[in-house]
Formats: sequence, structure tokens, C-alpha cells
Amino acid sequence: QVQLVESGGGLVQPGGSLRLSCAVSGFTLVYYGIGWFRQAPGKEREGVSCISSSDARTYYADSVKGRFTISRDNDKNTVYLQMSSLKPEDTAVYYCAADRWVQRMCVPSEYDYWGQGTQVTVSS
Repeated sequence: QVQLVESGGGLVQPGGSLRLSCAVSGFTLVYYGIGWFRQAPGKEREGVSCISSSDARTYYADSVKGRFTISRDNDKNTVYLQMSSLKPEDTAVYYCAADRWVQRMCVPSEYDYWGQGTQVTVSS
């Protein structure tokens, strides 16, 4: 049974940092592309940062470039999203997602398996 479980969300002040984790089970992480997505109230779900399975190519949305870093530890079956210099507009529910065959990185419809999400709130 495929499972993805996010953790690490919370309330942080502007300029602060958080590290999100996505623990996966039921499949071998090394063979899957993984993505972090977010959805704010009233907005569509958007791709934040994604990493491919084979060559570890990464993608970052323009809004997070230079501030967020995605990484994967295949031995621990865990994917991380290090978020720094957080802004109020980063406030959203963050989801991790996985798929074996990703053609278009960070496009939500390309990913079949999703976690339940973790809330990130950036506010003073």
C-alpha cells in the first residue's frame, strides 16, 4: 500500500525557516519522481519543487527559487523541502506526491500518489 506522510509544517514568522519531510512507504523511492505542491485557500494547487527519479533533476517554481531546496534520501525513503526566508505568501497546505512515470515535472496531474498535507503558516 502506497503511503506518503508529510510532517514539519507549522507557524513561522516572516524570514524564518522550516523543513518539511515526506516519508514514503509501499514503493521504492529511487524509482519515483517526487514533488512538493501547495494550495492556498481559493487558489489552485501549484507545483513548488520537484525532483526526478533517475537523474535527480530538480525544478523550482520562480516564486521559491533561491529560498527552497528539495532533496531526497533514498535509504530513508524520505524527501525533504528546506524552506528559508519564508514569506506570508508561502502560507498554504503543502503536499508531497509521487509517480513512477512523470513526463512533466511538477504538474499536479502527473502524480498519482499524494499525502494528506501539512499546514504552513507564515505570519507575525
